[in-house]
Amino acid sequence: MRLPALLIASTLFATTAAAQTAPTPELDRAARAVQADVVAWRRDLHQHPELGNNEVRTAKLIADQLRRIGLEPKTGIAHTGVVAVLKGGRPGPRIAIRADMDALPVTEPAGLAFASKVTTTYRGQPVGVMHACGHDAHVAILLGVATALAAQKATLPGEVMFVFQPSEEGPPNPGEPFGAALMLEQGVFRDFKPEAVFGLHVWAGLPVGSIGVRAGPSLASADEWSLTVRGKQTHGSRPWDGVDPITVGAQILLASQSMIARQVNIAATPVVLTAGQFNSGVRFNIIPDEAKLVGTLRTFDADVREDVIARFRRTAQDLAHASGASAELTVVNNAPATINNPALTQRVRPSLQRAVGADKVVEMPMVTVAEDFSQFANTVPGVYFFVGSTAAGIDPAKAPINHSPQFVLDEGALDVGTRAMLQLALDYLGGAPQG
Repeated sequence: MRLPALLIASTLFATTAAAQTAPTPELDRAARAVQADVVAWRRDLHQHPELGNNEVRTAKLIADQLRRIGLEPKTGIAHTGVVAVLKGGRPGPRIAIRADMDALPVTEPAGLAFASKVTTTYRGQPVGVMHACGHDAHVAILLGVATALAAQKATLPGEVMFVFQPSEEGPPNPGEPFGAALMLEQGVFRDFKPEAVFGLHVWAGLPVGSIGVRAGPSLASADEWSLTVRGKQTHGSRPWDGVDPITVGAQILLASQSMIARQVNIAATPVVLTAGQFNSGVRFNIIPDEAKLVGTLRTFDADVREDVIARFRRTAQDLAHASGASAELTVVNNAPATINNPALTQRVRPSLQRAVGADKVVEMPMVTVAEDFSQFANTVPGVYFFVGSTAAGIDPAKAPINHSPQFVLDEGALDVGTRAMLQLALDYLGGAPQG
């Protein structure tokens, strides 16, 4: 039966569009070949988490696998980082793919067969250690991608640098050089400068099977601030004989929130100012000499960041002065904002759609978490995307978010992340046409 010409054209267009957004059989085979190993690596890493700059066992596992697939890893970069370059058998571009390695000072509840029981000391406090952010998944996914690409080395165009980065969550001590910035300082891109760098993050705010990405500002900058309020110690029953730094600190903290709400145009760009610690005193009936607040500032614009810091410092000093106290604010930037290169994002979005389906790739809002992947993306064009990790049947909006001890990764995210990064790398190296 002859179909009308318009119907024929429509059918051909639909078939072509489906092919453009469907994973290739080659990708499917490559992902399936490493799937079991990726799950096993992730479970092993989850059970044996290590804090930043102490990822010794993690680095050894990575280096051993890279050697097993024929690569020559360099170790000890930025303390425990591992880097290896895969040279394809055909000429082509150079790219880098990065995964972070460190865990968090979080105590994991019992439940998983491979739950962490590791404990250590962090900044003078005894803590549990848990991969509560999903970096175990990132390492496992990148090892899977490296293994799959190495298996097709002879026909692979171009070169790929695999970057396993320590201490993404920040340095053991505030102000120390760490992570991506330290890797760059030690020359990770000196001899091998990629034309693009890619990274991913598993994310509880998305359902498993989906990917989120956006062009332009994507993740916030992260500043660690410390505010020291100095007063005058006295008896708790006679506050008028001294200057209470706890009361002054509380006033500054409340005023800082009013400052954000009333002095900063958060309709134009998001800003978050949070205190995570408020420490002072040793006894119930002594007003101490000093109080210390520690927290984080998240912004997406460098000028807004500088303005907020100046306003915060002025607010703290003026309120302290009004009470006869003093206030000293120090701010250390741990990561600039992550800005996805717009042209590169446009180029790789079809690859992500091809890996998981066009309807599964969603536009992400700006997210106020931070990532020092931005250090790499400020050196060469970069794209960072999110991989949904919340199981079907659970509302991602209500799921425990990354950094919670209740954070649970649906292991389907491992396959999605592996396929997405593999497709992206193969398309970019092979010069696949842009969507």
